[in-house]
Amino acid sequence: MVRGSALQVTATSFARAPAQPGWKTAPSSSGRRRQRGCTTRLRAVADGEIDPKIVKVANKVADAASKVTRKYFRYSPAMSSISLELKEDESPVTIADKEAEKAMREVIEDYFPGHSIYGEEYGCHVPGRESGTEEAKMVWVLDPIDGTKSFITGKPLFGTLIALVCDGEPILGIIDQPILGERWVGVKGQKTQFNHKDVGVRECDSLGSAYLYATSPDMFQGSTALSFEHVCTKVRTPLYGCDCYAYGLLSMGFCDVVCEADMKPFDYMALVPIVQGAGGVITDWNGNPFDNFDLSNVEATEVIAAGDEGVHKEALEALNFEEQRHSDVAQVM
Repeated sequence: MVRGSALQVTATSFARAPAQPGWKTAPSSSGRRRQRGCTTRLRAVADGEIDPKIVKVANKVADAASKVTRKYFRYSPAMSSISLELKEDESPVTIADKEAEKAMREVIEDYFPGHSIYGEEYGCHVPGRESGTEEAKMVWVLDPIDGTKSFITGKPLFGTLIALVCDGEPILGIIDQPILGERWVGVKGQKTQFNHKDVGVRECDSLGSAYLYATSPDMFQGSTALSFEHVCTKVRTPLYGCDCYAYGLLSMGFCDVVCEADMKPFDYMALVPIVQGAGGVITDWNGNPFDNFDLSNVEATEVIAAGDEGVHKEALEALNFEEQRHSDVAQVM
């Protein structure tokens, strides 16, 4: 977490170590890097304020991805030309995902060559080596197209996710929907903005009055499926199909809860400053905040976000009903 009145980040030399299984080699733009007067020393946070330069660069990163995704969205004459592939977990990936992430990385490497990058398509890049899992103070966490299924089926509810994590805590997050021209920007200590205007969550008197979003009921398996089914019986209406877009709607007061499982850091890190800056709460299903990101542990987890703190507490209780039931039985015995 960011502590103290000022934090200075210096480009660091990391020891070489074998690449971890599953990491993909990140493309490097070092050979074509344009000079922008960057220094190896950047004041990320001073007197509690995020350096405005970082926010400007984050928007440039979103713009770079947007140029790629708009080019390929609803591509004609044949969608098959997008060259759809399936990952090991059967999730789809397209040439648009890969090109967009390359473009995003080039901007970051241009401005902040000392920062680390962790992306969905090309894994982890730590300065001084091609891939690895060493802890770094400043890490950009990228998902070029969150909601690839929406993208390949022509539905403009996917989004580009950009987070900047400092000492494990996400201090900046962006959701960009390039087709609709919609962008949410969350910065630690500031109000979340939607297209340059402040937004905020709405009040909700109880979980029973809440509209809940999830990407799909199929994302819940085993015990998470039972928990999700239970929480769905407690809300007013469960809704599906928005991916990261649902968190943007939550931050504007159009829904009350977003509940998801099997989420990697590139799926949720950008959402944290956006939800929090709008007045909402976002944690894992045990109520733990996402403020301790570590490149050596990028396992999937569950996410629950709510606009109202009381509703968030009710949702946690509903999700953990089995655990509570077993505890009650043990006390009786």
